[in-house]
Amino acid sequence: MDVHVLTVLLALTPVAIMAQAGGGGVDLSKAKLQNPSALTEKAPDTYKAKFDTSKGPFEITVHRDWAPLGADRFYNLVKNGFFDDCRFFRVLDGFMAQIGINGNPTLQTKWRDAKIQDDTVKQSNKRGYATFATAGPNTRTTQFFINFGNNASLDRQGFAPFGEVTAGMDVVDKLYSGYGEGAPSGRGPAQGRIQTEGNAYLTKEFPKLDYVKKATIEK
Repeated sequence: MDVHVLTVLLALTPVAIMAQAGGGGVDLSKAKLQNPSALTEKAPDTYKAKFDTSKGPFEITVHRDWAPLGADRFYNLVKNGFFDDCRFFRVLDGFMAQIGINGNPTLQTKWRDAKIQDDTVKQSNKRGYATFATAGPNTRTTQFFINFGNNASLDRQGFAPFGEVTAGMDVVDKLYSGYGEGAPSGRGPAQGRIQTEGNAYLTKEFPKLDYVKKATIEK
């Protein structure tokens, strides 16, 4: 598979200010997420992030020495609830499962340009390893993927794993993949529309997508 299909276009169209599906706008309990520049807490050297999903739970063990900047960003996103109610919008059999566009466009627009610098690739993109998606050098924001197989070809493209699934990989394997590649290359969700319409678009047109109920840092 062409590795370029993994790149994430983070600046497709202006983001409309829309309410989250189900009514409401921004969740006040996640007010800290409104200011990405303030969420820069240094992560522990090693930590576990638990994802309770529509298919069941899985756990990612993060090693800060693998990719310090990525580990810190992931820690702040999980700790402050960014991934809650996010859909696995791009799941490709034998390749990877991608997530990380918030279902509330009002919130998502805050993070579209909250880019972090690249980390040196110290680990390979092996099965179960978690890695931030990019749109080129120094463009990581909130989207990450979990490798289904050995995707070592991504290492040379600068995709730096920050952790690995240490429990529940069988759950990750079961994430719904029936929609395939995203539009316009495939029949799956268009990232531009997810950015501007959020979960209202996904639940209406791609109702079988699996999603995160809640993601937490394990104590």
